[in-house]
Amino acid sequence: MNTIIGLIIIAVGSIGQSSSYVPIKKVKDWAWECFWLTQGVFAWLLFPLLGALLAVPEGYTLFGVIESAGSAAIFKTIGFGVLWGVGGLTFGLSMRYLGVAMGQSIALGTCSAFGTLIPAIIAGENLFTGKGLILLIAVSIAIAGIAVIGYAGALKSQNMSEEEKKKAVKDFALKKGLIIALLAGVMSACFNLGLESGVKEHMTALNVPELYKGLPATLLVTIGGFLTNAAYCIFQNIKNKTGKQYFSVRGSVLFNNLLFCALAGILWYSQFFGKSVGESFFDKSGVMLAFSWSILMSLNVLFSNVWGVLLKEWKGAGKKAVATLVLGLSVLVLSIIFTGVSQQKDADVETPSVEQNQNQP
Repeated sequence: MNTIIGLIIIAVGSIGQSSSYVPIKKVKDWAWECFWLTQGVFAWLLFPLLGALLAVPEGYTLFGVIESAGSAAIFKTIGFGVLWGVGGLTFGLSMRYLGVAMGQSIALGTCSAFGTLIPAIIAGENLFTGKGLILLIAVSIAIAGIAVIGYAGALKSQNMSEEEKKKAVKDFALKKGLIIALLAGVMSACFNLGLESGVKEHMTALNVPELYKGLPATLLVTIGGFLTNAAYCIFQNIKNKTGKQYFSVRGSVLFNNLLFCALAGILWYSQFFGKSVGESFFDKSGVMLAFSWSILMSLNVLFSNVWGVLLKEWKGAGKKAVATLVLGLSVLVLSIIFTGVSQQKDADVETPSVEQNQNQP
C-alpha cells in the first residue's frame, strides 16, 4: 500500500512538470530569454528554497543544515547542477522547436536512460555482466525508442504543410530540435547525479524528516542550474537587445507574465518535491527506490504526450506518424519496465530464502 501511495505522489508531481510549459504560452510581449529567466527565478530559486526550508530540523537553520554536509559535497552538487542547467536550457529550446509532446519525449527518454547508466559507470559497474549488462540493454532499448520517436517526427514533418507545422509549433525545426533534445536529455541526467552526490545522505544524520530529506540537495542542484540559465539568458538579452522588455511591460500585462511564470515554476518544481516525498514511502532496500528517477522520467514522457494531444500538436500529422509515435513511446516505457523487472529478478536470486538461511551452519 505504501508503494502505491508513493507512486501516486510521484505521478501528481509528474503531471505538474508535464503541465509546466503550458502557462508559458500565456506570457505576453516578452522574448523567449525574458520569460525563461523569469520562470527560472520561481522554478530554480524561490520554490526550491521554500521546499528546502521544510527539511530544517528544530534548532537548525537551512544554511547550517547544508553547511554540515561539507564543502566538497556542496560544490559537487552545485557543479552537477551547472551541468544540468545546460540540459534545462536546451530542454526549453527542444519544446520550442519540437513541441511539448515530441520535445519532452526525446529529452526525457534520453535523460531516463543516461540517468540510469552514468551513475553505474561512475560507481565502476561492469556493463557487460550482471546488473551492468541489464542497464546497458535497457539503455539500448531506450535509444531505440528515441529513434522511433524521431522517425515519427520526420513523418509528421513530411505530412504537414508549413502552415500546419507553424500552427502546431510556431518555431518547428525537426533536425535542430532533435539535436537539442538529445543534448538536453544527456545533460539533464546530471540532476540525478547531483541528488546522489552526498548532501541527501547526510540529511539522515541530522534527523531531517524522511519526507523532505532530498529537498536541500534539490535546492543546490537548481542553484547551479539557475547560474547556467541566467548567464545564457542575460547574454541573449544583450545580444538581442531584449533586456528592456522586463521593464517595458506594466500593469495587467506585467501581472499576467509574473503570474504565469510563477505557475510554470511551481508546476515544474512539483516533480522533485513529489519525488522526495514519494520516495519516503518506498522500501529503503527495495527496487522502487533505486528506480524512482526512471519512474519519474517515464511518467513525464507519458503525461507530456497527453498535453501534446490536447494542444493538437499532432493534428494533421497522419495516422502513420501518430502510430509510430505510440510505438516509440511504448518502446521507451519498455526499457524502464525491463530494467525494473530484471533488477527485481536479480534481487530475488541474490536474496536467500528463509529455508536456505536455516540450513546454513
